Amino acid sequence: MTDEAQRGRFKQAAYAAASIWLLTSIFLVAADQQAVVTRFGKVVEPRVPPGIHLALPWPIERVTKLKVQQLRRLVVGGDLPDSVLGRAQPLASQFLTGDQNIINLRVAVQYSVGVPADYLYRAQDAEKATGAVVEAELARRIATRTVDAILTTEKAAIQDEVRAAAQKRINDYRAGVLLSTVNIESVTPPPEASDAFRDVASARADSVRIVNEAQGYANDLLPRARGEAQQMLEASSAYKQRKVNEAGGDASRFTQIEAEYSKAAAVTGDRLYVEAMEQILPRIRKLIVDKNGNLDLTIIRKSETAPPTATSKK
Repeated sequence: MTDEAQRGRFKQAAYAAASIWLLTSIFLVAADQQAVVTRFGKVVEPRVPPGIHLALPWPIERVTKLKVQQLRRLVVGGDLPDSVLGRAQPLASQFLTGDQNIINLRVAVQYSVGVPADYLYRAQDAEKATGAVVEAELARRIATRTVDAILTTEKAAIQDEVRAAAQKRINDYRAGVLLSTVNIESVTPPPEASDAFRDVASARADSVRIVNEAQGYANDLLPRARGEAQQMLEASSAYKQRKVNEAGGDASRFTQIEAEYSKAAAVTGDRLYVEAMEQILPRIRKLIVDKNGNLDLTIIRKSETAPPTATSKK
């Protein structure tokens, strides 16, 4: 092979190597990723969005890609494999409450990459830093509450407060982590006091149940009592109005009769007498005696067992 042929092959190899080297400057960022570009170890592009991009060939510039939309999970109060297998870590999960009681907590934290450059180069281990911050804020919140509040009503408030405070500290540290959720998975008393806590919880549940039953009974009884009272008031008001109307009608009728009586006393008196008899006589049995006084005594004896009888003479 001649020298000229060797030089030609060398040039082709050099061109191929140069082409491959130049191709390293083209990189693709997926839709769920962001990239960080460093030049000789210094960050020059802290956040490269998805798409096709150019950079100086390696090793001048290096490209590191991160899945920023992926949720990562860590456990405070024990390692993740231990929580999956059900193994407890008492020293890692024990917290001291505000009333000097010890409780065991396990908290699951979900987070994602917020600032890729900070996540890669600001913290040596962003996950451990995040776990330490969450644990510190959790201990701070537990220390201000009683064990009863933590076991019952304050769980949601503690989660929200810990997430907000831990996120603020992470931002101050520039760890590049974005907290998604802080979830208290379990709150249990120490094994030595579990029976006593169980009895207290049962008594508290009974108390709440009794109060709810009493409240339900009151809610049922009071509306019915109010309804009955209102009904009695309306009935008494209607009775009062009816009596007032009847009295007014009687008074008006008496006044009219008195005016007519003063005009014709005899005629009006006879008419009143006849009207009264029309109401009284149909209700009783009557025995009529002629003007001579003749009376069949057998009729009287038979009438002794009969209802009251009116007698009159012809």
